[in-house]
Amino acid sequence: MSWTLEKDFRFEAAHRLPHHNGKCQRLHGHSFKGKLICEGDELHASGSNTNMLLDFSEMKKAISELIETRLDHFYLNESLNIESPTSEAIAKWIFDEVKKSLPQLMAVEIEETCTSRCRYEPRKIK
Repeated sequence: MSWTLEKDFRFEAAHRLPHHNGKCQRLHGHSFKGKLICEGDELHASGSNTNMLLDFSEMKKAISELIETRLDHFYLNESLNIESPTSEAIAKWIFDEVKKSLPQLMAVEIEETCTSRCRYEPRKIK
């Protein structure tokens, strides 16, 4: 058995893709939507998290500080220190940062428009 938990988040931010051959080369912004996806095969047997993989509030806490200090209403090229912060690069950056405090994290999804999204999930080595 395994369980998958998902927690949505949002932020407003600006970026530019300096190497892009199109209008995204110019400074522009998005209302980003994201999702943390956690997975595990054991639930807590006792305590305040009995029968939970983890409390959704732990997922919220793991992303909230990043939203406040690095994502929401920031220029992502600077705040993430990424020359070309594509959706793919943003998803990986968020994954790497959140994984430090949320070991059950298995993937991050980023939606930069209502029709364009990506998912970052590290490959599992077999």
